[in-house]
Amino acid sequence: MGHVPPPSEELALLDRELAQLDARRHQLLGRRAWLLSVLQPPPPHPWGAPQPRSHPETSPPNAQNVLLTLGAVLLTVAAIAFTLVSWGHLGIGGRAAVLAAVTLAALGAPVVLLRRSLASTAESVAGLGLVLTVLDAYALHEVAATDVDPLGYTAGATAVLALLWAAYGMTVDRLRLPLPVAAATAQLPLLLWALAADAGAMATAWALLLTAVLDVALALRGPGGAVRVVAWAGACAAGGAALLTAARLSVVAGTPAEAAAPGALLAAGAALALFIAWRRLLPVPAAVAGLAAFAAVAGVVRTALPGTWAVPAQLLCAALLLVALRTSMPGPVKHGLAAASGAVHAAAALWALPVAALALVTPGEWVFKPWSGAPGSADLPWPDLPAVPVTLALLAGVLTAVHRGSAAQARLRRPAACGALALAWAALLVTPAALGLPYPGVLSAHVTLTAAALAASVVALRRSAAHEAFAFTAFGLALAGAVSVSLLALATQAATFAVFGTLFVLFAVVCGIPGPIRMPAAPPSVVYASALAVAAGAALELPPHRTALLVLIVPAAVAVLGARLRRHPVALPLEIVAASAALLSVLLATTDLTTLALVLALCGVIAAGTALRPERRAVGYAAPVLFVLASWVRLAAWDVTVPEAYTLPVTLPALVIGVVRRRRDPAASSWTAYGPGLAATMLPSLVAAWGDAHWLRPLLLGSAALAVTLIGARSRLQALLVVGGGVLALDALHELAPYLVQVVDALPRWVVPALAGLLLLAVGATYEHRLRDARRLRERLARMH
Repeated sequence: MGHVPPPSEELALLDRELAQLDARRHQLLGRRAWLLSVLQPPPPHPWGAPQPRSHPETSPPNAQNVLLTLGAVLLTVAAIAFTLVSWGHLGIGGRAAVLAAVTLAALGAPVVLLRRSLASTAESVAGLGLVLTVLDAYALHEVAATDVDPLGYTAGATAVLALLWAAYGMTVDRLRLPLPVAAATAQLPLLLWALAADAGAMATAWALLLTAVLDVALALRGPGGAVRVVAWAGACAAGGAALLTAARLSVVAGTPAEAAAPGALLAAGAALALFIAWRRLLPVPAAVAGLAAFAAVAGVVRTALPGTWAVPAQLLCAALLLVALRTSMPGPVKHGLAAASGAVHAAAALWALPVAALALVTPGEWVFKPWSGAPGSADLPWPDLPAVPVTLALLAGVLTAVHRGSAAQARLRRPAACGALALAWAALLVTPAALGLPYPGVLSAHVTLTAAALAASVVALRRSAAHEAFAFTAFGLALAGAVSVSLLALATQAATFAVFGTLFVLFAVVCGIPGPIRMPAAPPSVVYASALAVAAGAALELPPHRTALLVLIVPAAVAVLGARLRRHPVALPLEIVAASAALLSVLLATTDLTTLALVLALCGVIAAGTALRPERRAVGYAAPVLFVLASWVRLAAWDVTVPEAYTLPVTLPALVIGVVRRRRDPAASSWTAYGPGLAATMLPSLVAAWGDAHWLRPLLLGSAALAVTLIGARSRLQALLVVGGGVLALDALHELAPYLVQVVDALPRWVVPALAGLLLLAVGATYEHRLRDARRLRERLARMH
């Protein structure tokens, strides 16, 4: 009997079999579908491969609008052609009948079309009706009003058409076109009336402003968003044109009476712009209102005051706008008025600051004519503009008021304080010239101003670290003023010493005051000390190389001072600028080699003394370089041409340093320790020996090279062996060269090629052995230090 499994096992077995059958069935169905696709391909498309269906380029509503628009345009063209061409073929009755019928039909058809929900068609026909009304107005002029001025008739016609279109749009309120067109047409009547009446620029500006007033009323109360957009655009265009025209008339006015009329228009425009800003809470109209109000007053002020005094007076008018910021007006209006006042203040600053810059830089002309004599008050190189310091002082006062303003202006306090300081300093800078003070008075005022700026920087940092920006601004102004007054002091010898000495003392005193300002004050003190040394040499009529010794006193004194200051923050900037003074001394001494050698040697002494300080060890590298340069210059002054005289002073210290280094670090390379010292003498001597016809230099050089080679072989030092052996070989070749030339000349011509060929054969036959010898030699050299 067969084994009968339990029911549970049999059920699981049947499930597995059925799953396998289902999988096989799906596999066979897939294969069958593929075979059918192969055996029965789809028929080809008659116009090529079928393309995927794309969306229509235009939707039905868009296409309808295009068709309606084209239809309306064609009807309009036909109406214009009829009016211009065929009008004369009809009598008066026919003309009236045609105009009445066509216009009434075009204006009445939209009512019927809207009842049938044909809104787009109604809009198109209504547009045609509006155009027909324009043609009716033209036809009426050609028939019944030919003697009327065309411009005046157009002004009246546009007014009537605007009213008719507005009434039509409000009656058929579902149409979107008539009301915006009426609002746009309403911009023309007043302007055309003014032009037709030839009323002049002022009347035209008033017409534009009145149009803007009507536009604002329509924009605030008008029906529909489109009407309001058109009204706002018209108000901006008409109001802007009116204000620009009034501003131009105010600028060209020659008397207060002439400036009063455009001023009144500007005041009315300012009131309108302020009304808009207040109603809509927009800062831009408020700014326009502020500028218009300023221009209204500034035009009258400009014609009433003489010369450039109108600028500070106008600035006072602009400052009055800031008073309005303390009232309870809305924030956007305040911002707009503040922007208008700021624009006026910026324009005044652009007018005044170039004069201050001129007073600052023009003393530079005395660099080219030092000590040529004190100029008179009329010869000072800046314009005499008394209004400039007043303008700058007013600007400084405004920024001071901003600095002391409310907490809402806290982010402006720091830049306002720095700007107020700079403007006040500029005002004081140009005041002596504006007052016509003589040359000594100008110098005294500028030196005092520089001292005051330095004191302000020190006091600001003493009060609080938060005033650091103010302090460094004051220091920058002091530095600029110091440069300017220094250039101005070059006019006379006494002024040069007085100003340079005073400024040296001022900056030196600031260097001794604790605080971050003493570091930038250190370089100017050294610069003025050097300038005093140069001026002393010029006063004593010393040649430049003698003056160099006076200048060298400055870096020497700074080196002594640095030994006391050590790691003091002021020490580093002092020594850096002192190094520049030493370079100036070297440049001055280049006119005399003997003095140049002395100056270089003294610079080396200063560098060596500075290198004794642990924090300035790096300066010690400059000391031997300076000593070597000094010795070279001295030898050149003595007309010494022997190269060994220049190279041995370098070689001996370099070899001593190499020996010391090798003792401290036995693993150091011989090339690093001895290579520079050996090359400094042997290579120049080898070059000189090849051009020397005598026997002494080659003999001494060969002996020295032999000694170096033997020491290198004994001590296993690669640098000594290679340098000494190479120099010895080249020196020997130089000595044998004349004899080799004689031998070559004595031998037959075929001997030299024959010997060369034998040599090549010998080398080729023993190539492998020679190659092993070369490798062995290279390995031995590599094992040396």
